[in-house]
Amino acid sequence: MKIVGIAILRTGKELQDPIPLVVVNDLSSYGFFQRQGVKEMLNFFAKTFTKRTNPGQRQSIAHEGYVVHCYVRSDGLAGVVTSDAEYPSRVAFVLLTQLLEEFTASKPQWKTLSSEEQPFPPADDYLVKYQNPAAADKVTKIQQDLDETTAVLHKTIDAVLERGTKLDDLVARSDDLSMQSKMFYKQAKKTKGCCVIS
Repeated sequence: MKIVGIAILRTGKELQDPIPLVVVNDLSSYGFFQRQGVKEMLNFFAKTFTKRTNPGQRQSIAHEGYVVHCYVRSDGLAGVVTSDAEYPSRVAFVLLTQLLEEFTASKPQWKTLSSEEQPFPPADDYLVKYQNPAAADKVTKIQQDLDETTAVLHKTIDAVLERGTKLDDLVARSDDLSMQSKMFYKQAKKTKGCCVIS
């Protein structure tokens, strides 16, 4: 699970295309010569999907192993998270909600910004923090802990059932031994009764 990019954009009816205000990417998994092309693709996805998302709506769009999670608030501020297909969409939208709230609080004049890519250091922090969704999101961590506990319980139940099978074998063998010991006792009694040594 990995986040490749986060973007904050300004949208509105007066704008022909959304304006990227903050863009942060983690391109470390790409080769040096691929990074510029990937960066351009991420910016294209952010603008295109933000433009096609209605205000107040959230949507996730899958494309070739990646998912673009897009959230456009009713006031026109939008956020986009691009991740691999395994990344939980719920966590991506939690990230976007928190990031957009923090951006609005620190830059209340965002509706007047027209220049691209404002410096906003918390976006880099979110990119690092949310790389591991279980560490960043409590519900995901609880779910992961439950999954691990369930796996341990399944292993324990399997072990108990396996032991139960072995116990059944032992009980069956002890029944066989009981029968053999009873036969031995009877045989010994017969043998002892046939001869009297004085």
